[in-house]
Amino acid sequence: MDKKQRLWTREELILAFNLYLKIEFGKTHKTNSQVIELANLINRTPSAVGMRLGNFASLDPYHQNRGVGGLQNTGKQVQEIWEEFVDNKEELIYESEQILAKKQHSTIEEKYNSLLFDIKDLKGETKIRAVKTRVNQSVFREMIMANYTSKCAITNIDIPDLLFASHILPWSKNEEERLNPENGICLSALYDRAFDKGYISFDKNHKVLISSSLKKKEGFSYYQNNFASIENKKLNTPLKYFPKKEFLEYHRDMIFDKK
Repeated sequence: MDKKQRLWTREELILAFNLYLKIEFGKTHKTNSQVIELANLINRTPSAVGMRLGNFASLDPYHQNRGVGGLQNTGKQVQEIWEEFVDNKEELIYESEQILAKKQHSTIEEKYNSLLFDIKDLKGETKIRAVKTRVNQSVFREMIMANYTSKCAITNIDIPDLLFASHILPWSKNEEERLNPENGICLSALYDRAFDKGYISFDKNHKVLISSSLKKKEGFSYYQNNFASIENKKLNTPLKYFPKKEFLEYHRDMIFDKK
């Protein structure tokens, strides 16, 4: 049976969904190197992979709210995987990374060695939880980087090593929304830390707010260079997922200006 006629397996659909989460909006076409790479891994045509990405897009509330339907006739399996992700992001993303590693003739531990080297001596459920957490955090970073075209949403710094996927609702405070792309903003290291500690936040129009404790430092050159210049600056517009209003409200109410 040729590539076009074979029915899609659950594993193949999960891998397509994994790519849908990571790929930049507008780049799901058959000539994209990421689409071609996945097509080769699962012995499909790039066109077929692109169609599946379009199927997932048709289920994405972002597109539905814009009145864009994507590719209809998604099929029961595609619908089920989308619903599984919505109900259990942590499990499905981790499962998709396990499948991907296997297809690449590797393991999670080998593929993510640079993230896991310091927990190699952990055992049993403790190690499994630690591995899952770090792998999922890495995928979340890919999702947020793609959403902001790998640029800091405040400064446009485009050096990946200097960028973080900043959680709006802290990772430790809300398990359900940990991997929600509406819960992330791409920020460079200084502003990621300042946001995490409540020195800066964003108003309902996505403009930068500076805490009163930080403004006390306005006499210092570092404040003028790094903070005065960004006050009221509007976040870069993400490609797809905007920071969720309710999440930003939580950050302003519970984290911002609490020093």
